[in-house]
Amino acid sequence: MSAVALWGAAGCSSSSSAGSPAATGTGSPIVAVGAENEYANVIAQIGGKDVTVSAVESNPNTDPHTFEASPQVAEEVSKAQLVVQNGVGYDTYMNKIESAAPNSSRKVIDVQTLLGLPDSTPNPHLWYKPTTMPAVAKQVAADLSSLRPAQATYFQANVTKFDDSLKPWLAEIAKVKSTYPSAPVATTEPVGDYMLEAAGTDNLTPFTLQAAIMNGTDPSPQNVTLQNGLFTNKKVKVFVYNQQVTDSITQSFLKLARQNDVPVLGVYETMPTPGYTYQSWMLAETTGLYNALRNGTSTTTL
Repeated sequence: MSAVALWGAAGCSSSSSAGSPAATGTGSPIVAVGAENEYANVIAQIGGKDVTVSAVESNPNTDPHTFEASPQVAEEVSKAQLVVQNGVGYDTYMNKIESAAPNSSRKVIDVQTLLGLPDSTPNPHLWYKPTTMPAVAKQVAADLSSLRPAQATYFQANVTKFDDSLKPWLAEIAKVKSTYPSAPVATTEPVGDYMLEAAGTDNLTPFTLQAAIMNGTDPSPQNVTLQNGLFTNKKVKVFVYNQQVTDSITQSFLKLARQNDVPVLGVYETMPTPGYTYQSWMLAETTGLYNALRNGTSTTTL
């Protein structure tokens, strides 16, 4: 994957506008880094033209769990005035870089810490939890305001705009939950589990199987047999799989799902680009879930 992808301000535009450094005379843009591009996207939306944002992990066609930071990444992070990282062991390379290039004025938002989650949290894909990004956006605004107090009102206005823009996604989640309560689903990894939980689905795949696939180990034969039975016995309405990471086991599950007419929903760990914001990405995947339940439509890629 490319080591660092540069994000523009909200809307991915680099032109000057109200609230920009050029318009307000507040100086050079604040340099920010999101360890994952979904976090970089939120920083860009809150900071607008007052930030220059780069994303470390930005390729939706690779496995984020195997990412190794390059010297270019280390240089970008060392220069950053604001960093947002996931935590829960997902992007530990960020801690190593920050320790190697200490900066007492650097603002670091560790989402795990922000949400008060223990290290034992089993599912690290925190951005699928509907309450995560509003908390991140609020903290980003607070840290940006600390770095640039004159723009505090502007940053807060962008938080309000961001929160409002999540309403279609939340409405889609509520629609799934009310229309198809406790809908039975199967998964490979726990990538979209927080969204599935919010939508009220019943995930019948053992978490031990999900964790094994996530961590690159072999699931137990008993779990594989159970999972296979979910398809052959038509016990689930949707199969949700991490389309970024597939192996022989996940491919066998996909084959069984298709042979038994179980619609498939491919979810992503890294935000698809170009053309998506965090909000439109989450909405698209939840709409895919709804369409799978409503009429059996598969959405394997976005």
